[in-house]
Amino acid sequence: MGSAMTLEKRARVLKPGTKKAGPVVYWMSRDQRANDNWALLYAQSLALREQLPLVVVFCLVPSFLGATVRQYDFMLRGLQQVEEHLAKKDIPFRVLTGSPQREMPDFTTRQGASSLVTDFDPLRVKAKWKAGVAGGIDIPFYEVDAHNIVPCWVASPKQEYAAHTLRAKIARLLPEFLTEFPTLGCHPIPIHEAEAGTEWVSLWKTLRGLDPIPPVDWIAPGEDSARQALEHFVTAGLPRYAEARNDPNIEGQSNLSPYLHFGQLSAQRVAIEVSGSDASPEARKAFLEELVMRRELADNFCFYNQRYDSPDGFPDWARRTLDQHRDDMRQYAYSLRQFERADTHDELWNAAQRQMLRHGKMHGYMRMYWAKKILEWTESPERALKVAICLNDRYELDGRDPNGYAGIAWSIGGVHDRPWPSRPVFGNIRYMSYNGCRSKFNVDAYIEKHSPE
Repeated sequence: MGSAMTLEKRARVLKPGTKKAGPVVYWMSRDQRANDNWALLYAQSLALREQLPLVVVFCLVPSFLGATVRQYDFMLRGLQQVEEHLAKKDIPFRVLTGSPQREMPDFTTRQGASSLVTDFDPLRVKAKWKAGVAGGIDIPFYEVDAHNIVPCWVASPKQEYAAHTLRAKIARLLPEFLTEFPTLGCHPIPIHEAEAGTEWVSLWKTLRGLDPIPPVDWIAPGEDSARQALEHFVTAGLPRYAEARNDPNIEGQSNLSPYLHFGQLSAQRVAIEVSGSDASPEARKAFLEELVMRRELADNFCFYNQRYDSPDGFPDWARRTLDQHRDDMRQYAYSLRQFERADTHDELWNAAQRQMLRHGKMHGYMRMYWAKKILEWTESPERALKVAICLNDRYELDGRDPNGYAGIAWSIGGVHDRPWPSRPVFGNIRYMSYNGCRSKFNVDAYIEKHSPE
């Protein structure tokens, strides 16, 4: 009973409608996994309640927010595993290609769908898709937050301006929502006249013309690999996380962010495993602060502030101070191409950029330094924000993510931060320096590790 009640609290109605006799359709988007998926569990519960078939659909949008071959490769190989896992549960999986506003209403009409369920995403483009889909259907349309532990709209009804203001709200709700997942069962009602399965080779052909940033080989995609990576981290990485996480020369981070971004791993599963581990309380607390509070703060920022990728989304004090220092002299100024090629005077910054170019992932501490230096070396905050988002989203596996937008807005625009002593260019925005990095880790070793090939 408790699990069923909690499941209902994770969902909200996007559009009421009239149920029909066809299958329940789960439009999978952000949370690309068969296991530990509240949206899929909710869809199956609807289907079982009415004794209806269940079908899972993914709508592939070419050139989504400038995503490259690197990101599509990781995503599509993960989706192949989703299809395999769902097949074992007798749940059909279909991939549509094109605009969700057109494809999803067409699919639900062809199937005579009873209702439509999708997962939560705070980004503007996803809200636009859902509004378009809602306008094209007359069946009930539900949204389930399968990404956050506490559903975003439940955690807070407004934008939170600092981590501490959201932390107390989430901490109060965690006992209710941080629960073990029910098991996804084999679905007992088959779908009739099911559409053909996925032709993955043909699907890739529809994506010709993508930005050819190459895939990476240090991480294997999919929920199976994600669970293995989680087990390895909990055993080997978590015990030293509190001490090692801010040293870019140590493999002290979890490396789970690509899996979390693509929804191949549930943050709630991670929290359950970490909470039950033998690691020290300090290590568990440090990691859960990043996994739960900071991640959910980023979703809160993007959900309630639709200007999350614009200086207009910065707090008032940050906009004022940046404007006051708009005309300050920049000692260095670089073009997007120079930044992209890691062609600056700062070898530490260049090393961080090369790490991102090659691996699709930059150490979290370095990503803060990297973004702040872009502010220092461009002609305006507007340009700095544009350059940082462009590079982050083009090369990072976890680009186009609330964490990325919030992290860049923190670095350049003081979001979730406070005013600091004033200095040129930055005004009251927190500053980071090369020498400050030297005091925290072996800068020379990091530069050597990511030297030009």
